[in-house]
Formats: sequence, structure tokens, C-alpha cells
Amino acid sequence: MTGASNFVQGVDLTFIIILGISVFFLVGITAVMIYFVIRYSRTRNPKASQIEGNNKLEIIWTVIPTILVLIMFYYGWMGYKPMRQVPPGAIPVKAYAQMWSWMFEYENGKRSAELVVPLDKAVRLDLISRDVLHSLYIPAFRVKEDVVPGRDNYMWFIAQQEGEYDLFCAEYCGERHSYMITKVRVIPEADYLVWLEQSDIPADEPPGLTILKQNGCLACHSQDGSKLIGPSFKGLYGKRETVIAQGVEKEIIADDEYILRSIYEPNAEVVKGYNPGLMISYKEQLSEEDVRKVIEYIKGL
Repeated sequence: MTGASNFVQGVDLTFIIILGISVFFLVGITAVMIYFVIRYSRTRNPKASQIEGNNKLEIIWTVIPTILVLIMFYYGWMGYKPMRQVPPGAIPVKAYAQMWSWMFEYENGKRSAELVVPLDKAVRLDLISRDVLHSLYIPAFRVKEDVVPGRDNYMWFIAQQEGEYDLFCAEYCGERHSYMITKVRVIPEADYLVWLEQSDIPADEPPGLTILKQNGCLACHSQDGSKLIGPSFKGLYGKRETVIAQGVEKEIIADDEYILRSIYEPNAEVVKGYNPGLMISYKEQLSEEDVRKVIEYIKGL
């Protein structure tokens, strides 16, 4: 029976072998310990005796564990090696990780917060971190790889069963690490090709809201006034704020210029009560036109 991905059987077999060996020795060593406690108790052996070494026994308990370790290494290597060998023609998808959300970009430039892949087709994820260390983990597919800032890394898989599967960050990356969850959606290839050309943006959704969603901004900034990692967008525009700039407090008005500067240079002026260094610059990701759309959306909150 096939698993959710092409790696399920190999990884599961490795774990079963390692677990079986571990359980065998746990039971065996425990049984021997209990036997020795009874066999060599004070009542049975009131006078201690010296037991000399046994070369044959020492060779046995050296050779057998070595063989078992090599067996575990072999199956582990045979399960891992294919994970680094991407087949020709694999569908490339860029997986962006940032505190605390995922974003996936496809060949035609389409972006989505969920990973959508075709059934029975090889998919390669190029893993890109925009800030700190993350780790992309799809338990049902038995794949996990670190997403390291400044370092190229990748993973690949073939999804073999339709459905939705959890996708986590498996490396602690800050206060809202546990919220960094999304889905992998596996659909037939024909449906995938149709989906790839469709717009997932609701016709009545403001462009600024779309940009905020695509760039993970709502993971740190609420729209209802509640406090998260960063200030809420609700009521922000035109508000008088106290900020810390180079260690000095000052008051500003949250106007177009301030919001643009906060997006491009987020640590230049940090609102008092919030931690600096958590937000990255979006100068490479958002054009001034994109920022203008974001500001128009914030004005309406």
C-alpha cells in the first residue's frame, strides 16, 4: 500500500527496524539485569567472588552491536539518499519562510499561503528564509528540511494520495512559532493546471489586503485592534505614536511617509512597547505602488 508520498515506506521501514532493535535490547538488558539481581544476591552469594574477564564474550558484545549499528546506518542512508536526488522535470516551487508564516511561489509567479501540488508528480521546493532559521516539515510525507537564512537548500517529493496535509515549522523561530502552520493540498494534475491559472483573490478583496496576506503581515499585525507582535492596523493611520529612534523617544503621526518608512526600514523607528529586530525590510518585496495599496487599505480600518 502506498503512503501519502514516495518516501513514506522507506522512512517507516527505517524507524521500524531501529525501534525493533531498541525494544529488543531494552527487554533483553532489563531481563539480564533482573536475573543478575536474583542470581547474585547476597542471600545466594554471601561471600563476594572475583569474576575474571572472558575474551570470547567481549568479542561477541563488540561485534554484534557494531553489526546492528551498521544495519541501522544502512537503512537510514538508503532512506535519506533518494531525498537529495531530485528527478529531472520536477515542478519547481519557491517556499518562503518568515516569522511566522509560509508563502509559496510557482513557476508562473502565482503565490499562495497553502502549498498546492499535483498528484503523482515530482515537486521540488527551493527553501528560502527571509529572517531566521526555520524548518519545513510535512509529517504525512515524511520530509523535513531546515530553511536557513543565506543558504540554499531544497526538498522534493511525489504526493501519492489526494487530500490535505499539515505543514509545520519544526524549528523554534520566535514567540509565535506555534502559529506557523499551513496545509499541503494534493489535487489531480488537470485540476492543478486549472488552479495554477486561476486567481485565488476574491473579486471584492482590497488589493492592499491581498498584499498583506501574501507577505505574512497578518501574522504579526491584527486588523481588529488586538495586540500581537506588532501594532494593530486598526486605527493606525493618522494616530499619534511614541517611537524609539536610536534610543531616543519621539512622537510621530502615522501618515503615508511613516508607514512607507516602517515597511522599508522597520527598525529605524520602533513603536514604544514593541521589540525591535523582529520585522525584516520589505524593500525588495514590495514596490512603492504596493505600499500605496497597503496604506489605502489601512486607512479604511
